[in-house]
Amino acid sequence: MSYDQLSSLEAGRSGRQGNYSDDPEFKQLQSQLTNKIFNLRRNIQQLTSDVNILGTKRDTARVRERVHDHLEKTRDLCKEIGDGVKKLQTWDDLTKQQKYDQSRVSTDFQNALQEFQDIQRKALEKQRASVTAARAAQDGEGADASAGTEGRLEQQQQQEVVRLASQDEVDFQEALIVEREEEIRNIEQGVGDLNVLFRQVAQIVTEQGEQLTSIADNVEDVRDDTRGAQVELRQAARHQKAARNKGCCLLLILAVILTIILLAIFLD
Repeated sequence: MSYDQLSSLEAGRSGRQGNYSDDPEFKQLQSQLTNKIFNLRRNIQQLTSDVNILGTKRDTARVRERVHDHLEKTRDLCKEIGDGVKKLQTWDDLTKQQKYDQSRVSTDFQNALQEFQDIQRKALEKQRASVTAARAAQDGEGADASAGTEGRLEQQQQQEVVRLASQDEVDFQEALIVEREEEIRNIEQGVGDLNVLFRQVAQIVTEQGEQLTSIADNVEDVRDDTRGAQVELRQAARHQKAARNKGCCLLLILAVILTIILLAIFLD
């Protein structure tokens, strides 16, 4: 049975059960988390678009900076939502509808968190590929420069100018490589941190799933009991009707017999 079906079955039965059926703090926190999860998904969409640009001809320093900023902000948002989801679990004596809402928030966050982890890993792969390619290009340029200087002592002064210019480029490329390696470490750390949060949320979702399964079983039991009671009522009604019909027949027979007896008496 789906979430929506269960929710519909119990919506009319929840009433004002439990001490927190009208708790505004629960509703407020649930609403805040729902909005934050929406923003999280929007961030993931933007990140997906930017990460797909990495390593292509459209890749620029501005794009990488945007990816870095979005990763940082989205990690913070995930941790913030995670704290809220944990806090939402501290409520007890909830109505069945509130339990479904509680579970929906946790499940939606788990799915969004998985999407973000996937895009982080993709960004990590692209950063590593970028560093590998930059290292290979740097090594190739160094080899070409060495080959071009052999046996040309007469051009030493010109070569010195070229060497200095090349060194500036090498230093610049090295700085870019160091920066990207630092970003790789940041992403690795972010993935590791959110893995812990993901396991915690998965545990919450599992526990809530067991509770919802229990609720669903109880709902089915109630429905089965109701159907059984209806069947018994119909059977009892049929028996009553049959008994009434039988009684009417007996009365009719008695009336006929009585009529015959009376006629016999008067005719004599």
